[in-house]
Amino acid sequence: MQNGIIILDFGSQYNQLIGRRIREMEVYSEIIPFNTPIDQILAKQPAGIILSGGPSSVNAENAHLVEKSLFEAEIPVLGICYGMQLTSHLLGGKVAKGVKGEYGKSTLNIEKSNALFAGVPDNSTVWMSHFDEVESVPGGFEINAKSGVIAAMSNQDKNLYAIQFHPEVTHTEYGGKMLENFVFNICKAEKNWKLTSYIDKTVAEIREKVGSDNVILGLSGGVDSSVAAVLIHKAIGDQLTCIFVDTGLLRKAEGKKVMENYGEHFNLKIDMIDATERFMTKLAGVADPEEKRKIIGREFVAVFDEEAKKFKGAKFLAQGTIYPDVIESQSVKGPSAVIKSHHNVGGLPKEMNLQLLEPLRELFKDEVRKVGEELGIPHHLVYRHPFPGPGLGIRILGEVDAEKVKILQEADDIFIEELYKNNLYEQVSQAFVVLLPVKSVGVMGDERTYEYTAVVRSANTIDFMTAEFSKFPWEFLETVSNRIINEVRGINRVAYDISSKPPATIEWE
Repeated sequence: MQNGIIILDFGSQYNQLIGRRIREMEVYSEIIPFNTPIDQILAKQPAGIILSGGPSSVNAENAHLVEKSLFEAEIPVLGICYGMQLTSHLLGGKVAKGVKGEYGKSTLNIEKSNALFAGVPDNSTVWMSHFDEVESVPGGFEINAKSGVIAAMSNQDKNLYAIQFHPEVTHTEYGGKMLENFVFNICKAEKNWKLTSYIDKTVAEIREKVGSDNVILGLSGGVDSSVAAVLIHKAIGDQLTCIFVDTGLLRKAEGKKVMENYGEHFNLKIDMIDATERFMTKLAGVADPEEKRKIIGREFVAVFDEEAKKFKGAKFLAQGTIYPDVIESQSVKGPSAVIKSHHNVGGLPKEMNLQLLEPLRELFKDEVRKVGEELGIPHHLVYRHPFPGPGLGIRILGEVDAEKVKILQEADDIFIEELYKNNLYEQVSQAFVVLLPVKSVGVMGDERTYEYTAVVRSANTIDFMTAEFSKFPWEFLETVSNRIINEVRGINRVAYDISSKPPATIEWE
């Protein structure tokens, strides 16, 4: 990855954001564990190295450290938050527990500008997230900015820079400018990351790896598996067979839409399995959310395994694994603290003896979407909101049955339709309807009813680690409520979820 930027992961919830910001500059970035041996880091010949933030203290007994020789490798280094404290700690400065700590927005006062702050005005807003602080800087370093505490320091002769705040988050006004200064002016990195060339390179690699063998892929209709399928099909055509398992817990008419969008439009070979009855039987009488997840995951694997074994000539199993999945799986026991548990269906059995093919494993989610559009997948398909692996099984609280699924599918479809109609769909990150195991009295016409309560949920987020509820106009919510109550038999009351994450989660189960 010559001339890219290496990000050492110390557990910051923002490390993926750093990587994405740099990729947006058309410069390759890679996130690797902090304890990667120094020779492996240098073998990548990076243009620069960023030390990410992290939740721990450099003074802790089991602190996450790097080899001191990293700072002597004549490669520019930028320490962010924990990365600044680590730089100071290893090079002879002093880090102490703050009197009160700084969290949230703060004002950056530049005392002595340097290359990192070129074009950045004084008194701009930055985003702090720490309790420890640098009390004194190492020898050879100067203090560049304060925010009540030492907020930036540097040794420009050695191209070592460190800041106490997070430039990668949107709350830091000139954070993008600072990262650009580091990447281009300090590291002299080249623009070496374009998605069009990524497609050509990956298609060639797939053809070489697969040769004349066959590939099977679990197609869910979601963005990742769909883009992976179209990309692999571009490389090897009918050597790819997709298996689509309809669990009966998908969005309204999802199976039909998948067959139309990918079977007919892209000419993919799709083996569609309707396993609705099987899943409903297994879920009967089960109310516990964790148990529901396990049942759905176990049955999905079983169905997929049964179908996959029918393709005797298949040598590869393709998956829509993306870069965040890779980062999380390589960060064993932290550094990257797992902030949310994923709703994805469990892994496939090892005894299938198939080689893995993961053409998207270097891409972030927004890059996957751009690749999808480059491949000709319609915009509205690649920008669909995330949908959990267990599907409506965790959006129907309590016991799941076919009647409840039908009610929820209809209500959810109305909500999504109204979002599109009012040009709101792409302004929010994830929107759906939840069906509660609660019935209440209502009046429909001259009759009293006793029916379910639905909750409309919509969240806005950058990274899905924190989220705010969407602030819709009252008129829009009124239209959604009226349509659901009037058009969906079985619902007579609609509520709107105004919880943020944390303390709530985006999904209800």
